[in-house]
Amino acid sequence: MKYGGCVYITGNHSHSVLYIGVTSDLPARITAHRDKKYPNSFSAKYNCNKLFYYEIFARIEEAITREKQLKKWKREWKEKLIGEMNPGWIDLYESLWT
Repeated sequence: MKYGGCVYITGNHSHSVLYIGVTSDLPARITAHRDKKYPNSFSAKYNCNKLFYYEIFARIEEAITREKQLKKWKREWKEKLIGEMNPGWIDLYESLWT
């Protein structure tokens, strides 16, 4: 993805905490979350290492705009969005390579 980007939602095992982020390299970014590459980060502190949702955009600027939009949403709306793409709330990490 040379110019594109992704917005994604990760969470912990109990789904009690959600984290929204943006990246130009989704597999690498989720690996960093899982490995707690940045141990003082929000996602590391709250164990947000399961990928529940993502959207791909042609331009990183579009992904950033979407990230800002989603961060303003109520939790209920975020849960509905995840449920529409991923009804079982399964970790989509492995699917990034298939």
